[in-house]
Amino acid sequence: MVSSDLWDAETAERYDEDSAFMFAPEVLDPAVRFLADMAGGRVLEFAIGTGRVAIPLIEQGVDVSGIELSEPMVRRLHDKRPDVPVVIGDMTSSRVPGEFSLVYLVWNSIGNLLTQAEQVECFRNAARHLARGGRFVIELGVPGLRRFPPGQAGVPFHIGSRHIGVDTYDLTTQTGTSHHYRHHPDGTVTYGSSNFRYIWPAECDLMAQLAGLVPESRSADWLGTPFTGDSESHVSVWRKPPGQA
Repeated sequence: MVSSDLWDAETAERYDEDSAFMFAPEVLDPAVRFLADMAGGRVLEFAIGTGRVAIPLIEQGVDVSGIELSEPMVRRLHDKRPDVPVVIGDMTSSRVPGEFSLVYLVWNSIGNLLTQAEQVECFRNAARHLARGGRFVIELGVPGLRRFPPGQAGVPFHIGSRHIGVDTYDLTTQTGTSHHYRHHPDGTVTYGSSNFRYIWPAECDLMAQLAGLVPESRSADWLGTPFTGDSESHVSVWRKPPGQA
């Protein structure tokens, strides 16, 4: 078993409601358009979850399979789309039969792997699934360390009417914890947390190189905004060379 946190049945049951801001059209639609345009055949999502991105892609005619560590999350996905093929397992080593034109990871999911070695294996597993010329895409935040004044312990990553999220970082281990405070319709507030390992863009490129992938593009978001030193996120694309087995 990998080091990733494991989403349990209770978390899976409320995941879509708790993560409603991730389903907003202005957040989700650009990602779906980007991935649909890039798909040239079968597509594989690592950490497919409850199908936030996969289901809209399928509705556009894309053939999507998935790998997901949490069986309760897959049950929620299959409540909505029973026909989505999903392998229960981790994204460092689990295999789905066949080759894919596109493998993708969204919303910082590669950070669920809490060691550098596991993240490298995730890149390698993506490369194993790709057909020659296929692409690996990740959406990932840039660590917000520049926003830390001396003595500050955390930095907010989302502030909304129903959800406030704060990240705390351990700079010695390159790991962190996301703290989620959610306001529910009945007036109650609940707290939850998840752990992650943050990765710098240049470190992603090195992981891709170790997996035999070559960089193709990097933008600040799904809309293609240029990536700069001030960008707080990136959408990066690497390609399996056409001549690579």
